[in-house]
Amino acid sequence: MATSIRIAASILAADFSRLGAEIEAVEQAGADLIHVDVMDGHFVPNITIGAPVVKALRPHAKKPFDVHLMISPVDPFLEDFADAGADGITVHPEAGPHIHRTLQVVRSLRKKPGVVLNPGTPVDRIDPVLDLVDLVLIMTVNPGFGGQTFIASQLKKIEATANRIAKTGREIALEVDGGINPQTAKQVIAAGANVLVAGTAVFKGGAKNYAANIAALRG
Repeated sequence: MATSIRIAASILAADFSRLGAEIEAVEQAGADLIHVDVMDGHFVPNITIGAPVVKALRPHAKKPFDVHLMISPVDPFLEDFADAGADGITVHPEAGPHIHRTLQVVRSLRKKPGVVLNPGTPVDRIDPVLDLVDLVLIMTVNPGFGGQTFIASQLKKIEATANRIAKTGREIALEVDGGINPQTAKQVIAAGANVLVAGTAVFKGGAKNYAANIAALRG
C-alpha cells in the first residue's frame, strides 16, 4: 500500500530564505509533489506567498506544483497562478460565489482542479462538483498555520469522501492536509487517503533527514 501513497511536501515549513534549494532537496529525498499554500490574511488568518514567488520557484522543481489557494475572492487569481506554473489548483467552496464555475475555469486553464473541505465544511459540499475535479483535499486542521494538531473527527469525512470517489469510477486523488506525521499518516491512509500533505514532518531536522522523514510517512 505504501508505494501508492504520494507525499506532497508543504513548503510552508521550509526555510523561506532558501526556498529554491529546499524544493530541490526535498525532491531528491523522494517527495512526489510540491505543495504550495497561498494565504491572503483574509480567508485564513495568515499571509504567505503570491503568484510571483510561485513563478520564481517553478524552475527549481521537476515535480508537480500542488497549489492550494486559501484566498477570497479566488476567481481573479486563477489565471495568475496557472501562468506562474501551478499544475493543480485547489479551491474552497467558500472562496467564491460559484464553486462549479471556478472549477470549470481551472480546467479551462489546463490545470488539475481540486476542491477543499475545511473541518467545518460538510462532505456533501463536494457532491455537485465531484465530476469536475481531479483531487479532493480534506483539511484535518483549520487552515492558516502549519504545525497544528490533527483533528481526528475528520477521519470519518475522509472515509465518506473515499466512498464517494469510488462510486464515480474515476481516478480522483484523495489528499489530506494538517497534522500529518508517521502516526496520523497511518490513520488517514487506512481511511482512504492516497496523497499526504506534510510540512513539519518532512522538513524537520534539515535536508539530511528529509529522505527518512518522507519514508516514515509512507509507512
